[in-house]
Amino acid sequence: MNLINEGGPLFMVSLLILLIVTIFLVAKGLKNNTSKNLELIKAVSLFALVFGFFGFILGLINALDMISDTSEIAPGILAGGIKRGILPPTLGTFIFLIGRLGVIVITWMKKE
Repeated sequence: MNLINEGGPLFMVSLLILLIVTIFLVAKGLKNNTSKNLELIKAVSLFALVFGFFGFILGLINALDMISDTSEIAPGILAGGIKRGILPPTLGTFIFLIGRLGVIVITWMKKE
């Protein structure tokens, strides 16, 4: 729960929802192997990746604005801001990897 607050609740909660959707689609794809399901997994996982990096960009812009407004910045505050910016793309990348792994497994199990 602490990582959700540290990464920014808007992006982290949205990404957790996308993680649940991705896991659901992978489980559904294991039961019902269709090309539509594969495309949905690919699209949702790629969206999660890009959404995470979008969160990073917005967080970085916000951090740079705060730094420019302050004459002195403590290294701990700077490190905390960088950590806050890095968490959404990390979760987005994890979701992307889960989705792609699901696509690989589903494709491997596909009967021709």
